[in-house]
Amino acid sequence: MNDFLFLSASPNQRTSAAHRFAEALLEGFGKRHPATRVNRRDLAANPLPPLSAAYGAAVARHTPADDPAFLHSEHLIAELERSNHLLIATPMHNFTVPAALKLWIDYVLRIGRSFAPGPDGKVGLLADRPTYIIVSSGGFHQGPQARQPDCLSDYLRLALRTIGIRDCHFIYLQGLVGGEEAVATAFASAHEQLSQTPLFAGVEPLSNALVSST
Repeated sequence: MNDFLFLSASPNQRTSAAHRFAEALLEGFGKRHPATRVNRRDLAANPLPPLSAAYGAAVARHTPADDPAFLHSEHLIAELERSNHLLIATPMHNFTVPAALKLWIDYVLRIGRSFAPGPDGKVGLLADRPTYIIVSSGGFHQGPQARQPDCLSDYLRLALRTIGIRDCHFIYLQGLVGGEEAVATAFASAHEQLSQTPLFAGVEPLSNALVSST
């Protein structure tokens, strides 16, 4: 069974390049695998509430998972546990993840639930699963045209590894500020990157994802 959890984190929501590319990819994948199911969570359109003092206190006290303070955390972790593939569409904001995605991470990384302390550091408690991260940016942070640092990729890879997810594939849509031609180039490059991955090899994105928003 192909069950995807699709997280979208751009404030531009459905008009963002990363979101549109991810939706087109899922559409193409669904044509090849008709039984595919997708659970969509738009972190920008439906923002999570800020972490509360009650949540922090419950974490510090190691209270049971059914504590009301863990309501959102439990729901988000359960969503992830029910999926066997994770797809994230996110822009790069100020070199790293946007606030909406950071808040999801803060809810999902919870000691005693998604990770545990070990002699050599944190140990993930969730099952690994193929994870694809579509990263959009106005400029370049990868390759010979890179003019800015990328703090997003290493941070997100570390955060996911902390909970047990190690099978991560980053796909970059770069240089989108350059207009439609640049977006078309980025789209083609992302498709080429995905064609080298085991899950999406041979999958053709079906919709028009060539948009200029990031």
